Amino acid sequence: MTSFKERVRNGSVTLGTFLNLGSALVAEVCALSGFDWLLVDLEHGAGGEEGLVGQLLAGAAHDVPVLVRVESAERIRVGHALDLGVAGVMYPRLNTPEEVTTAISHLWYPPRGDRGVASYNRARRFGGDTKTTSDVNDESLCVVQIETFLALSNVKDIAATPGLDVLFVGPGDLSAALGCPGELDSEVYLEALDHVVAAARGARVAAGILVGDVDDVEGHVDRGFSFVAVASDSALLRRAATTAARGTSRRN
Repeated sequence: MTSFKERVRNGSVTLGTFLNLGSALVAEVCALSGFDWLLVDLEHGAGGEEGLVGQLLAGAAHDVPVLVRVESAERIRVGHALDLGVAGVMYPRLNTPEEVTTAISHLWYPPRGDRGVASYNRARRFGGDTKTTSDVNDESLCVVQIETFLALSNVKDIAATPGLDVLFVGPGDLSAALGCPGELDSEVYLEALDHVVAAARGARVAAGILVGDVDDVEGHVDRGFSFVAVASDSALLRRAATTAARGTSRRN
């Protein structure tokens, strides 16, 4: 059976959404909705690490992998998320191949990396996991965001970093860095997207992106993106609630 990581690496199109609300129940609703993966946002989301386990359990109940965007690339933050059992880690604000190499080393047990060795946590079945450290090292999906001009300038070398699986565009930050904030149809921004896709293809990794609406998915897949996040739990809820609130002409 093909693993989630293998599907992503092979370029299969997968759709997910960001979990910003920090709610296990909302995570379960999203897991039941048909997404291929979910990503708990600890950088910008309302929840913290204390709410991560409930969201992981919600995903696991319906066989949906749950990743996490960490607040920073610090070893202790990454290691804690891994020990709780996340399927992978998204790193924000990494700009150079050297930064990426250091960040990725936190995903792996020694001697390959510097993840703290412990077998009594949730990720290791509280001591019941018989996998080798090498097997565990190979399981986590590594997603690195491209959201600054410097990261874009280094994207080819970043893509070639051993252990990286997905280059992920943050449209808001990247468009702002390019001097066209929010102008996602601007020529300079679209050229940047093509640059990221080309780097991903050259390194045989996946290209990912956040889109605001499901109607935006097809165009980005045609452009070469395969790991696509559709908005977030909060954005999807607000959109549906707004539509419902405006849904009748009989209101006074």
